Amino acid sequence: MAETYRDYFPAFVQAGVEAELIDPELARFDLHALASALRPERDLNFQFLGLQTLYDRYFLHAGPRRIELPQAFFMRVAMGLSLREIDREARAIEFYDLLSSFDFMASTPTLFNSGTTRPQLSSCFLTTVADDLDGIFKAVKDNALLAKYSGGLGNDWTPVRGLGAHIKGTNGESQGVVPFLKVANDTAIAVNQGGKRKGAVCAYLETWHVDLEEFLDLRKNTGDDRRRTHDMNTANWIPDLFMERVEADGAWTLFSPDETPDLHDLYGPAFKAAYEGYEARAARGELRVFRTLRAVDLWRRMLTMLFETGHPWITFKDPCNIRSPQRHVGVVHSSNLCTEITLNTSADEVAVCNLGSVNLARHVTGEGLDRARLARTVKTAMRMLDNVVDINFYTIPEARRSNLRHRPVGLGIMGFQDALQTLRLPYASEQAVRFADESMEAVSFEAISASVDLAAERGRYPSFEGSLWSQGVLPIDSLDLLAEARGGSAFDRSATLGWASLRERVRSVGMRNSNCMAIAPTATISNICGVSQSIEPAYQNLYVKSNMSGDFTVVNAGLARDLKARGLWDEVMVSDLKYFDGALALIDRVPGDLKALYATAFEIDARWLIEAAARRQKWIDQAQSLNLYIAAPSGRALDALYRSAWKAGLKTTYYLRSRSASHVEKSTLKGVDGKLNAVSATLSAQPIVVGEGAVCAMDDPTCEACQ
Repeated sequence: MAETYRDYFPAFVQAGVEAELIDPELARFDLHALASALRPERDLNFQFLGLQTLYDRYFLHAGPRRIELPQAFFMRVAMGLSLREIDREARAIEFYDLLSSFDFMASTPTLFNSGTTRPQLSSCFLTTVADDLDGIFKAVKDNALLAKYSGGLGNDWTPVRGLGAHIKGTNGESQGVVPFLKVANDTAIAVNQGGKRKGAVCAYLETWHVDLEEFLDLRKNTGDDRRRTHDMNTANWIPDLFMERVEADGAWTLFSPDETPDLHDLYGPAFKAAYEGYEARAARGELRVFRTLRAVDLWRRMLTMLFETGHPWITFKDPCNIRSPQRHVGVVHSSNLCTEITLNTSADEVAVCNLGSVNLARHVTGEGLDRARLARTVKTAMRMLDNVVDINFYTIPEARRSNLRHRPVGLGIMGFQDALQTLRLPYASEQAVRFADESMEAVSFEAISASVDLAAERGRYPSFEGSLWSQGVLPIDSLDLLAEARGGSAFDRSATLGWASLRERVRSVGMRNSNCMAIAPTATISNICGVSQSIEPAYQNLYVKSNMSGDFTVVNAGLARDLKARGLWDEVMVSDLKYFDGALALIDRVPGDLKALYATAFEIDARWLIEAAARRQKWIDQAQSLNLYIAAPSGRALDALYRSAWKAGLKTTYYLRSRSASHVEKSTLKGVDGKLNAVSATLSAQPIVVGEGAVCAMDDPTCEACQ
C-alpha cells in the first residue's frame, strides 16, 4: 500500500481538480513529497464503523465512484488547511500527521469541505432575528445559505414581538413568534446540507418573552400543527433572576419585547433592575401586553415539556455573558445547535465557530495524562483552527465580518470515558471528577498559550482591546465575576499550573482568538476515531449504532479485553449482556470493580456528570454540550438536577436522556449460521420515548451537525 499510495496520490489530486471537486491550488503542492509522507499502515487503525462512515459520507466521489482513499482524505484536509502557510508542504504534513493519528480530529464541515472548491469549514452559526418582516425573512434566508454547506444553526428569536402586540404599520395585532418559527423549521428540512445530512437549527427564546408558553409546546404531537415545529430544536435562554424567583417561590412576568426592548441586551444586576422596573410599569397599567404567573409553575412546565418532548433545552443567559471574554463588544443572546457555543450576535454580526476535538484517549497512559504529547497536539490543532478563519468560504457577509473581527475557535475533547478506563477510574468517582478538572486545565492552558504564540506571530485579533483577556482575566478568573454577580457562590477555584506567568503573557502579547474552547458532541468524528463521544459516559456496552451508514453492532472492546483476562468472556456472558441491555449491574459473574469501571450512562447518578462538567467549565471560555441521563425521572428529580446545574455555574445543558420503554431484543446467542446475532437495531439505542413525543435517538444523525 505504501507504493500504491505514492503512485495514486498525485493522480487523485489531478482527478479531483478535473472533476471540479478539489481546489486547483492543491495541485501546486509538491504532491510527490506529500505522497511519500502518507502512512498507509494507519488505515488499519479504523474500526469498521469509522471507515464505513468515511466511505459513505466524507470521501470525494465522481458520480457513484469514490476517488479518495483514507490517507489521501486526511492529506486533502491538511492541504486545504495549510493553503496560506509559508512552508505549506511542511505544515500539511504536520496537520496530516495529527489527523491521521487520531490525536485530534477536525469537525465534520472541515472534513467535508477542506481543500475543495467551496471550503465552508465552520461548524456553527448564531444569528439574532430582527423584529420586522424584512429581518425575519432575511434570517430565514441566511439559515438556508448557512445550512447549504453543512453549518449548524442557532437563532435568537427573542426580539420578535409577541402575540397580541401592536403593529404600528397596519394598526393590527401581531401573531407572535410561533408562525415564523414554523417557516424556519420547514426551511431547515428543505435545505439538507448538500444531501450529506439533514439541515439542523435550534431556536432560542428568553424566559420573559410573552410567547414562552406557546414556545414550550412547539415539539408536542398534539394541537394545531401549524403552531408546531417537529423538526426544529428549541432552547430556553434563562436569566438568573428567573431561577432566583423559582428558588424564592416568587412571581414572574412575561413581556412583549417591543415594549421592553432593553431586556434583550441586559444581564446580571442591570437586567434585574430593568426587569423590576417593567414589572412596576405593568402593575400601573402602562404596558399593553404582559402576563404574570408563579415562577415555580412556569419552571415545572418547562421541565415537564423537557421530559415529554425533549425540548426546550435548559441554558443560562447570565453565566454565558458575565464570563464572556467579549462582553465589551456585544451580548451573547443564544447558544448554537448543540449548546456549546457562546458568542455575541447582533443585527450586523452572525457569530461563527470553528470546531475540532482532542482525542483524550490518545493522551493518557496507565500513569496519567501525557502533558508533553497534549501540548504538541493542542499547539498544532489551534493553528489549524485559526487557519480556518482565513480560508473559510462565507455564504453571508455578516458571518465573514464577525469571524475576521473576533477569530473565535472551539477546541474540545472526546474519548473522555476511554481515558478514564485506561486510568482505571470509574466515571462515578471523585477521582474521575479530579481528572476532568486536571485534563481540562491542561487543555485550557495549552490552548491559551498557543493563541498567545499565534498572536506573537500573526497579530492580535482586532477586537482584543477591552476584552477580559486584555485585562488579564482568564476563564478561571471570570468565575469570580459570576460569584460576585450572584452575591457569592462556592465554585471550585483550584489550579495546578503556572497561570500567573501565562496571565501576564496574555495581557502583554495578546490573543489571536477571542475564544479558544468549546466541547462539542463529536457524534460523528468520535466514530471515525473509534472512541467514546465527547465527555459522555457509554450508552451501553453492547448495542447497535444506527446512523446514515447503516446499523453496526458495537461491543465495548475494553470490557471484552478485561473479561477475557479474567476468563469471563464466553457465550453466556455475551448472552447476558444482550439480555441486560449492555449493562453489567445485574450480571452476578462480573466483579464489582469492572461493574464500576464500565458503568453505563443510566447506571451513573447524573450528579457526577454535573460535578465533572462544573470542574471543566471553570477552564472553558465557551460552554460544553452536556447530556444528562436519568434512569427513573420524576418531577422532583428533574427539579433538583437542573437547579444544581444552575448553581454549579454551568452555562448550558443539552439533551435530557431517559430510558426508553423498549428494550434490546432478548434473542438466542447465535443464529443458524453460528454467528453472533445482532442486537435489534430497532430496539437498541432507542429514541427516548416519554409522554407523547419521541426525542432524538442516541444515534440520530440530526445530532451530528456540530461534529
